[in-house]
Amino acid sequence: MRKRDQWLAAPIGAGLTTALLALAGCGTDDSGAAGTGEPLVMGMTDKVVATDPAAGYDPGSWLLFNNVFQSLLSFPKGGTTPEPEAAKSCEFTDTGSTVYRCTLKDGLTFSNGDALTSKDVKYSFDRTRKIKDKNGPAVMFAALDKVETPDSKTVVFRLKTPDATFPMKIASGAGSIVDHAEYPADRLRNDGKAVGSGVYTLREYGEKQAAFAVNPSYKGPAKVKNSGMTLKFFDARDKLKKAVQSGSIDVAYRGLAMKDIASLENASLDEQHGTQVIEGGSAEVMHLVFNMKDPVAGKLGVRKAVAYLLDRSTLVRDVYKHTAEPLYSIVPAGITGHNTAFFNTYGDRPKPDKAAAALRGAGYSGKVPLTLWATPDRFGPGTVPAVREIAQQLNASGLFNAKVRSAPTKEYDQGVAAGDYGVYVKGWVPDYPDPDNFTQPFFGKDNVLANHYNSPRITSGLLPKTAGQPDRGATKTAFREMQDIVAQDAPVIPLWQGKQYAVAREGISGLEWTLDSSTVFRFWEISKPSED
Repeated sequence: MRKRDQWLAAPIGAGLTTALLALAGCGTDDSGAAGTGEPLVMGMTDKVVATDPAAGYDPGSWLLFNNVFQSLLSFPKGGTTPEPEAAKSCEFTDTGSTVYRCTLKDGLTFSNGDALTSKDVKYSFDRTRKIKDKNGPAVMFAALDKVETPDSKTVVFRLKTPDATFPMKIASGAGSIVDHAEYPADRLRNDGKAVGSGVYTLREYGEKQAAFAVNPSYKGPAKVKNSGMTLKFFDARDKLKKAVQSGSIDVAYRGLAMKDIASLENASLDEQHGTQVIEGGSAEVMHLVFNMKDPVAGKLGVRKAVAYLLDRSTLVRDVYKHTAEPLYSIVPAGITGHNTAFFNTYGDRPKPDKAAAALRGAGYSGKVPLTLWATPDRFGPGTVPAVREIAQQLNASGLFNAKVRSAPTKEYDQGVAAGDYGVYVKGWVPDYPDPDNFTQPFFGKDNVLANHYNSPRITSGLLPKTAGQPDRGATKTAFREMQDIVAQDAPVIPLWQGKQYAVAREGISGLEWTLDSSTVFRFWEISKPSED
């Protein structure tokens, strides 16, 4: 998995309604802002892997895309319903959610002065799908059949199958619009440069830092509260912590150790060293995944026994230092249709008697051998310690002989794909805040879990049923049924739902508008008091 498959938002609203059918720019002020505030310096341990939107599918790259490029739609701060960005309006023009039409705003230009027209929008989507980079977002547009441009201001997307979440997908980093004159149609741009029409321009990009300047030709709803952003990349979490405490950077984001965040949150003013901790909700999740073809993990009784023994509260307390919350379903809290299916089925405290009964039903009378796999390079620094804690919980019951093995990311991905692992972990950061993004990628065709689980009721019934429903609130019943089915079959066991943090110097403001469920980190919302 990508960004989705790595480690990140405020609680999400009750769901999308028919607002997805017609997104108009009512009351939108596109005058922008001059960006005359103080420049900022931010640090993180994530890297910006790609500057080309056809290639990047990781948190660092999408951070760049969301600030340098425009999409037709964007998520407003604190909101989860897409609103017009480069588009003046967008709407489904049919009742089946298969034809989506957008009209562009007047006077849009790229940062190099080239006009942005419907030709560039079509080119951007066609290019991403043609290149189909293995590390890119083309997978998000599997339902897209073709893009038409009746005139220079109009774009029509024709879908193969109904997809009411399409507006969310084009509002994400995957919908970034590039200049057709600047990007080759059949290959990636690899010069480390970026030309977009977003709030910022990419002034510098290198191994140690990236620098962004305010784009004076930006035309959109964002109001810029600073005069630029420099992003510094750190190779160690302790260096990132020291940098924000010493004042050499203004903000630390993505990469601080959990223990450091917890200690700073609970520290006295003197111990905080002039910093503040800003917390936001998040839809990032972590699951324990079972290979259904494995001779041990493939047995339902084994999976149920693990579910009965798992103590999430201890896990998030001892390993994650309360920087995460226990998760009891595949759809996280705050997302439309969330329920607590695993809590309802297995409870929240270990039940050794019920676990033993489940194992007896699976034909086991002695300790069950089980290997849990993790990788230290992905899903956050707590991943391997978390898996060790789970193994310890299983062994403490006397019912399992569980051990932990880890592998570097490349080897880990190969092992998962080859079916070599019986039990393994997968982290997920959503592309868009909708229950579809926590179900279709996991249980649909060619799903990212690679665990050979198939529920015809989910794949052939419930997922297609929800895909074409523009009123996302009306999908609650179907998504709750999916969650109940998964709890009964236990092909995955949800572990935790993350929180999102940034640590900033005193006086830095606006970060609360960058840590929301849209997963869009908005440079333009952050401000720094003048040094005068």
